[in-house]
Amino acid sequence: MKACSILPAQATLGEGPLWNPETQQLYWVDIDGCAFHLFNPATGQDQAFSMPARVGSAAPMHHGRVLLALQSGIHQLHLDTGQLTLLVNPLTDPSLRFNDGKCDPAGRFWVGTCDMQLRTGTGTLYRLDPDGSLHVMLRGITTSNGIAWSLDHSTMYFIDSPTLRVQAFDYDKASGSISNARTIVRIAPETGVPDGMTIDREGMLWVAVWGGGAVHRYHPGTGALLQVITVPAPFTTSCTFGGPDLQTLYITSARKELSPEQLAQFPLSGNVFAVIPGVSGLPTCFYEPQSGLPEAGATPTET
Repeated sequence: MKACSILPAQATLGEGPLWNPETQQLYWVDIDGCAFHLFNPATGQDQAFSMPARVGSAAPMHHGRVLLALQSGIHQLHLDTGQLTLLVNPLTDPSLRFNDGKCDPAGRFWVGTCDMQLRTGTGTLYRLDPDGSLHVMLRGITTSNGIAWSLDHSTMYFIDSPTLRVQAFDYDKASGSISNARTIVRIAPETGVPDGMTIDREGMLWVAVWGGGAVHRYHPGTGALLQVITVPAPFTTSCTFGGPDLQTLYITSARKELSPEQLAQFPLSGNVFAVIPGVSGLPTCFYEPQSGLPEAGATPTET
């Protein structure tokens, strides 16, 4: 099965797609293009918000707001006014930036970092709670990427890309704690590098494969590869289910690091793609902040 281009974005590093069921819009980011995008598939209109720094990921909020993980910290963006408000910034190393992020079923925002100089083990996975407190959940990560939660909310799935594997953790929805890390999927090196990830209504994991021009569907219980969606762009970055019935798989891609010859061979690189794979997804979780958030610059808590 092959995905088709639906938005000629030509993004440098398209990433972080998610579906807002309230507005029927696809949120996505161009990390190196320093832009957050709102795409309406029904009209074909794509609205870009320029950011003052690289933007790794986004999460929906209610009342016309969105949470953005910029290289300069986690911010709240008011879509009507364009006002950007800093909530917290734990990043002090200029070579680090936020990467993939997503909200859990309890309305907490999980987001990890990566090192732009490719130093091993310098990344961190953070959890931003509704009360504004920031917690360190994992250290020693190299490229924090895909994240998802099981249908029964008992397991969190996570990808540190260079490890070429998907990990599972026991997850406690009430406290937000994770434990008991184990490997559930291994990616063959010749296949590509696992990047962004989502989960479908049957509990299967969909993993975008950087360098593989594909999205793979895996069984988290057996690690078996169940389905492959090919994409006419080698650097597929992430995916999410959307549309009125959550039956469309939206896929982002990148032009970054492609040679002129490769760009001529894959001119659709950097576009947003879509396919109907035969299974639907789950609704996106929103960040649900409480009132009285702490001042920006709060110190992360080790968990």
